[in-house]
Amino acid sequence: MSNSANPITVDIPVALKQVKSVHSIGGLAFEGDLPASLFHLQLIVADIIDWGAQSEVIAVFHTNAGHVTLHDVAYDAARHIATGNPYKELVFALMNGGVKIELCGATAKANGWGNADLLPGVKINTDAMARTIQLVQQGFVKITE
Repeated sequence: MSNSANPITVDIPVALKQVKSVHSIGGLAFEGDLPASLFHLQLIVADIIDWGAQSEVIAVFHTNAGHVTLHDVAYDAARHIATGNPYKELVFALMNGGVKIELCGATAKANGWGNADLLPGVKINTDAMARTIQLVQQGFVKITE
């Protein structure tokens, strides 16, 4: 909530030319009704656009957050509800902003999910740990959500 009576001055402005980040998302914490991890990804995408930076941003969903990557029917079955995936539009917007979305293969296996259960464009990796190590070794900064 904005309070115009208390404006802020940015004391440490940041503008990057390149962003290489892997976001490890194993559970959902919320800012109101919005998962904080998705909100944070929205912020970095907006920053990247503002800066005109080159970027590779990868979000790896695993453990208790894997369901975010599911299409409506699979989401409903996994969550025992009939509302469809409430996060799908946020995920699609992130993908349209250049974020690559991945699901941990171990999480998929543990839950009986296959590629056909995922939102279009979501990829399954071997497992979140191995993928994160791979990306860090390639120079990505790890962000844990």
